[in-house]
Amino acid sequence: MLCWSFVLIMLVGAISPALAADKGGADPEVNKNFVNPGLKVDEWVSKFEVESREVYKFRKKIVAAAGIKKGEIVADIGAGTGLFTFLFSDAVGRQGRVIAVDISKAFLKHIEKQAKVRKRANVVVVQGGSDSPNLADASVDRIFVCDTYHHFENPSAMLAAMRRALKPSGELVLVEFIREEGKSSEWTLKHVRMSERDVVAEFDAAGFSIARRQDFLKDNYILTFKAPASAVPQ
Repeated sequence: MLCWSFVLIMLVGAISPALAADKGGADPEVNKNFVNPGLKVDEWVSKFEVESREVYKFRKKIVAAAGIKKGEIVADIGAGTGLFTFLFSDAVGRQGRVIAVDISKAFLKHIEKQAKVRKRANVVVVQGGSDSPNLADASVDRIFVCDTYHHFENPSAMLAAMRRALKPSGELVLVEFIREEGKSSEWTLKHVRMSERDVVAEFDAAGFSIARRQDFLKDNYILTFKAPASAVPQ
């Protein structure tokens, strides 16, 4: 996202995230609105936390599919309005921790405020960048990225950074739009930069292996990747 926030997925049609051929990632223009200090978070909450949105409607099922365990440290990369952050907070329990990562200060302030209101001491925020989520090496058990991978401006660098952040044999759960010519909507074909097959190839090149695939959603697929059991090369 960047704003990797899953909130990015429904950007108005006026913005056209063309592929940046030199980096293989998304055009930075697609993410400018989300680093804007004038961002009105309440407006995004009303747009994205609604039953008409697939990942919101099936949010509890997605959390179950992510396989989160009590006591885990989970990084919600592209946390946006904090929808999954607080669901993960329940899933990991008091002994666990959820790190909400986003490049938008406005979203992070919103999550911090909500964490205090909801008394979620196990939620912390980290401001990420276009090349890295800015997490310490081998610091998290699980990474979650929902409908924002296609907004990564530097996917190779991000994948390498996420791999470093995972503990050995940690898992990365990816929820992403299905992009298929003749099947996907015009919006998806314009805004999502690659097919599932190409996404898998990028992860494979970064050293990840597929642990499982789930397809109970109509417009999205869910892939769980496992990090290598050995230490990550520096």
